[in-house]
Amino acid sequence: MIELGAAPQADATLIEDVTEADFMAKVVEASQTTPVIVDFWAPWCGPCKTMGPQLEAAVTAAKGAVRMAKVNVDEAQNIAGQMRIQSIPTVYAFWQGQPIDGFQGAVAESEIKAFVERVVQAGGGDASGGLDEALTAAEEMLEQGAAADAAQIFGAILGEDPNHAAAYGGMVRSHIAAGDLEQAEAVLNGAPAEISKAPELEAAHAQLELAKQAENAGPVSELRAQVDANPDDHQARFDLALALHANGDAEAAVAELLDIFRRDREWNDGAAKAQLFTIFEALKPNDPVVLNGRRKLSSMIFA
Repeated sequence: MIELGAAPQADATLIEDVTEADFMAKVVEASQTTPVIVDFWAPWCGPCKTMGPQLEAAVTAAKGAVRMAKVNVDEAQNIAGQMRIQSIPTVYAFWQGQPIDGFQGAVAESEIKAFVERVVQAGGGDASGGLDEALTAAEEMLEQGAAADAAQIFGAILGEDPNHAAAYGGMVRSHIAAGDLEQAEAVLNGAPAEISKAPELEAAHAQLELAKQAENAGPVSELRAQVDANPDDHQARFDLALALHANGDAEAAVAELLDIFRRDREWNDGAAKAQLFTIFEALKPNDPVVLNGRRKLSSMIFA
């Protein structure tokens, strides 16, 4: 089991005030082994007071994969001159003694996080602070049928990052796999509003809808016989598609739904098309069933 630590808190060992006297040691030399982000600021700089803490939070969340040096330009004018700092805040990232990235002026918090991630990746590290590793482990457990163990790890990830959309989606899928659709729906409904439209949550919602349908799916053989007896019985074909998907044959289900759409795209208020989109959302975007199904649907729509 992967151990996850507590939520990130300010770490004085990762974020240091740096002067001209120790700039070489704490930035240039230190960056030989770990990337160092340098924040050039001043006490009188308004934007610095907002951006600085956001940058510190992103560095702390990386849990040692990157370090941060705060340089007061009023007290380090020689360094500021050498780095050609013309306005603040200005941020540079050093890796193996050389500046590799940077930006000037106040930027959105999402851009700060993306910047830190780029710097960490340049140094071969993991900007997630181990959460990506835990997520991968949980997904593998879920694929192997260990739904309860996977749910525990997804829960631990959410304990550190309550807005982790992939972990929320994984938690929902774990309950679906365990057959607890009521709990899966409760988790889905409890997701923070800011991530409710995330692709991972949309996919989990689609999988939940399909799981609910599967509970009432009829026998494949009987439904197949009905369709063979009357190919224009769209309801029987639709029910056959539900039954096929419930039995794990998404490709065959998509084929039947495409057949309904080809015969009568407006049947039951476009139910076949809507069901196709539900299946596509539940699968990974690069799944061959999705790619082929979308291509065939598009060719019918624009024929």
